[in-house]
Amino acid sequence: MQLTTERLLLREVRQTDWPAVHEFACDVEVTRFTSFGPNTEEQTKSFVEHGLADARAQPRTFFALAITLLGEDRVIGGCSLRLRDDANREGELAYLLHRDYWGRGYIPEAARAFLAFGFEELGLHRIIARCNPLNTASERVMQKLGMQREGLLRESAFMKGCWIDLLLYSILEWEWKERREGA
Repeated sequence: MQLTTERLLLREVRQTDWPAVHEFACDVEVTRFTSFGPNTEEQTKSFVEHGLADARAQPRTFFALAITLLGEDRVIGGCSLRLRDDANREGELAYLLHRDYWGRGYIPEAARAFLAFGFEELGLHRIIARCNPLNTASERVMQKLGMQREGLLRESAFMKGCWIDLLLYSILEWEWKERREGA
């Protein structure tokens, strides 16, 4: 599976990608608000192996793609969509980017491709995303995507030794279609 945008190619992760993935997965600043990291090399290799297994799963419920710049095959980040609830057709969006590429609009661009995939190909009704309230950059991405803030999930995740709050955002299929048609 792959998704293409104006500037990006989102493709399946390859085993040989682990050194490039490790460059950002071991970065304290990049992983500051994630449930993992900073990674050791072994943790990154294990993460890549899990990604390869997820891509082979039938039925597939987790779509994690490497973000590369068009024309370059170097992994600069990742974006994923996890199917959370079949009956209610809900998915969850997540993303991460190498610090050298922050502030260039790559994550909203990659995430829009995943929203289109989720709504058009998978027939989802609702896609959510969550972030630490201190992660204002991630919250801005959700807002740029047209996602609506639903609320604060108090102490809903145990991460890096402590309970943290999470902001919950979502976008519904009809909202996404209206936004896309208006663009």
